[in-house]
Amino acid sequence: MPKVSVIVPVYKVEAFAGRCAEALMQQSFEDAEFIFVDDASPDGSMDIISRVTERFPDRTVKFLVHETNKGLPAARNTGLAEACGEYVWHCDSDDWPEHDFIEEMYAAAAAADADIAYCDFWLDYGDRRRYMSNPGYTRAKDMLEQGFLAGAMKYNVWNKLIKRELYEGISFPEGHSMGEDMTIIAVAAKAVKAVHVPKALYHYVKLNSNAFSNTFSQRHLEDIRFNIDRIMPLLEGVPEEFRAFFKLNAKLPFLFSGDGSQYRLWKEWFPESNAWISRNVFQPRRTRMVQQWAACGLWPLVRLYSFLIDKVFYGLLIRLRK
Repeated sequence: MPKVSVIVPVYKVEAFAGRCAEALMQQSFEDAEFIFVDDASPDGSMDIISRVTERFPDRTVKFLVHETNKGLPAARNTGLAEACGEYVWHCDSDDWPEHDFIEEMYAAAAAADADIAYCDFWLDYGDRRRYMSNPGYTRAKDMLEQGFLAGAMKYNVWNKLIKRELYEGISFPEGHSMGEDMTIIAVAAKAVKAVHVPKALYHYVKLNSNAFSNTFSQRHLEDIRFNIDRIMPLLEGVPEEFRAFFKLNAKLPFLFSGDGSQYRLWKEWFPESNAWISRNVFQPRRTRMVQQWAACGLWPLVRLYSFLIDKVFYGLLIRLRK
């Protein structure tokens, strides 16, 4: 049994697949298996990955194939069903890890006997990047409540090494890709120990650095609500304020859209959670301020803040960082 199973869903990533596969095959950690799940990708992604992995015959590589495209959550589930490692890591095929990602993460997890290890990461904008740090937690309960639910850190799958046994009875939401990372909240609810690796070991590729905001189609909105409704029953034992914080964070992206229709969505989604805005000390003060403006209907201020921070400040910061 390998110590780590790496699951890599593949779909239309021809421009990135080679870099990701190279970075995985060149990992300094030896005792790992690499599971590539071809989600009926119509381009040359799998051919590129195959050519790369052929150059590393000592690596344990598995190829799984979907005959039809089933979506990212289904690809993750297919990989999990095949994984046999002590820990599981989901690596997205359009991103790439540092060469010592697995070594650093496994060493930290093993030393702390942790259920979940997580690290900092880079937001990569082609020739520029931004360091994204995370708070340090040792109790999974704090990571769940203060981190994932209150918004002090993200519940992304790709910067976390997780004991495979925690996934027992849990699957990713097939057919509901938007918000599928919320599955990590369900996993964290079963965990006891966590460990933080304070290094940026993963590169999350975000090429559209000039985008003003996130926009959501009707299907995306339906998926997000599905995933929220799927997770909420698992939080019955969590204090009320953290359940409210989770709802506030779920609708927070609507405030950074510059789109009046999404402002209306913010008002309509979970209005009962607005009473908890000022109590979420785990969020930056400026984030609470914008939410309070929204709760008071001060939309011109919300729009101005969104423009100044997202477009001007972060845009300038990214241009200055090489």
